[in-house]
Amino acid sequence: MAVATSRRHFLSLAAVGVAAAACGQATASGGGGGETRKLRYQGWAGQVILPELAEDLGYFGDVKLEWVGNTISGPQDIQSAATGQIDFGGAFNGAVVKLIAAGAPVKAVISYYGVDEQSYSGYYVLEDSPIRSARDLIGKKVGMNTLGAHSEAMLDIYLQRNGLSAAEIGKVEPTVIPPVNTEQTLRQRQIEVGVLGGILRDKALAAGGVRSLFSDFDLLGRFSAGTYVVTERFLKQNPGTARTFVTGVAKAIEWSRTTPREEVIARSTRIIEKRGRSEDTSSLKYWKSTGVAETAGRITDEEFRLWIDWLVQHGDLKAGQVKPGDLYTNEFNGYAA
Repeated sequence: MAVATSRRHFLSLAAVGVAAAACGQATASGGGGGETRKLRYQGWAGQVILPELAEDLGYFGDVKLEWVGNTISGPQDIQSAATGQIDFGGAFNGAVVKLIAAGAPVKAVISYYGVDEQSYSGYYVLEDSPIRSARDLIGKKVGMNTLGAHSEAMLDIYLQRNGLSAAEIGKVEPTVIPPVNTEQTLRQRQIEVGVLGGILRDKALAAGGVRSLFSDFDLLGRFSAGTYVVTERFLKQNPGTARTFVTGVAKAIEWSRTTPREEVIARSTRIIEKRGRSEDTSSLKYWKSTGVAETAGRITDEEFRLWIDWLVQHGDLKAGQVKPGDLYTNEFNGYAA
C-alpha cells in the first residue's frame, strides 16, 4: 500500500471514531454521580503495559483495571478510547495528533513509551540482502505492526532525508505484519525489511542473520514517542480517578527506571503468569527500558510539534489547525520526585 493511501485510510478511521464518540462516551463514567474506580483497557499479548505494572505495584489504590481484550495497534487503541469502549488507550503521538485534529474529544495525559539507546525500533534486512540504502527500498515491502503510525512515520522520514521524491516514496510498500510474526516473515523472504523493536528485536539479533538498515534512534535520538489518551468527559467526571491513574503510571515509569533490570523482568513475568492467559513469557528477558524521555512521563510541546509539522508538510493537516498545548495536559500527573 502506498504511503499516501494508508494515511487517508487512517484519517477515515479517525472520522468514524469521532462520529461514534458522542454515544460511546456515555459509558465513560461510573454512573450514579460518583467517580468510577474501574478502568477498562486493552492489553498486548505477552507484554506488561505500564498501567498493569502500576496496579501490581499498588500505585492505583482502590482503582482497578478491567481487561477487555488485546489491541492490534496504537491507532485502534485510541479509537476505542475516543468512542468510550475503553477508558484509556495509547498510541504514537502522530496518531494522537490526527485523532484530535479530526475532532475526537480526548486529551493526552502521560507519555508511556519512547526511544533511547536501549529501546528503539530498527528496520532490519537479512544479512545477505542487497538493500543498503533508502533508494534500494523502492518497490520493496517493509513489514510493520500497523499503518499510519510510528513505524510508517519513521520510514517516511528516512526516505525523505535520503532524497527520495514523493512519487518514489509512494513505491515503497509498508505492509502490516503482526510484531510476533515479523522476524519469521522476514526470514522466509515474504518481506524485504522488518521493523523490530524491544524484546522482539533483541531476540532476532540473538538468532543472527539480520542486520540493521536504520533505526528511529538514528533518526531522532532520544524522545518520548507515545501517550495515553483519555476523553475530556472522563477527566471532567472522574478527576480523582484520572489523577490516581496518571500518577500511578508516572510512579511505574520511575520505578522501572530506578529498579534493577532483572527485578523489573521478574515482576513482569509474575504479572503475566498470574493473569492466566496462556502467554509466552520467554521474550521478557530482553526488556531494557521504557524509553520515556521526561521524568514521570510528563508531556512537552516538542513531543507533538514534531508530528504536527510532519503532518502539515504532507498535507494531512492545515498549518495552525492544532497547537501542541491543545493536545495534552499534565494536570493529573501528581508525581513528586
